[in-house]
Amino acid sequence: MGQIKVEKDVGGIQGLCIIEPAVHGDSRGYFMETYSKRDMEEAGFCIDFVQDNQSMSTKGVLRGLHFQIRYPQTKLVRVIKGCVFDVAVDLRKGSATYGKWYGVVLTEENKKQFLIPRGFAHGFLVRSDIAEFCYKCDDFYHPNDEGGLAWNDPSIGIDWEVVGTYGGSADCAGYTLPDGTPLNMSEKDRKWKTLRDTEGI
Repeated sequence: MGQIKVEKDVGGIQGLCIIEPAVHGDSRGYFMETYSKRDMEEAGFCIDFVQDNQSMSTKGVLRGLHFQIRYPQTKLVRVIKGCVFDVAVDLRKGSATYGKWYGVVLTEENKKQFLIPRGFAHGFLVRSDIAEFCYKCDDFYHPNDEGGLAWNDPSIGIDWEVVGTYGGSADCAGYTLPDGTPLNMSEKDRKWKTLRDTEGI
């Protein structure tokens, strides 16, 4: 395993992993392998990634919490520009950590990658002016298969490090980053329900 360092079961949640690639740099810049199937298999991950996705978001944008209903995906996520706080919530039925969350700061500087197995809800909050976010998936996108949870569900209790008070819904009105930047969410994400009130999970 020459090119990656792996921290397994982060936050005490089985399957969640932080992967750090080896970065080779000098005065000219740097080089790194962003993904090696061989290194992943040597680390115990036999995952057939089939699709790469990329998004750009501005400061204060919160995407999530999303999960796939019938076609769950393993995701390997990273940031190539900016900074996000990335979160996964365990939704695996029968899991000892069902409903538990873990979050990690992903930046273009730390180059960390977050491996999120099937059966988790996922979301992230942009802390920089702009963030470009990339992730690999082990299943293709299936229309109309996305479910979601309220990002601020008090029963999950994610510490997003934002300012605001839970008003009984996922609406982000009144919430800000510590510097006063208002949170910005899609209309769909503002309507997700709590874990207790979401059917099928």
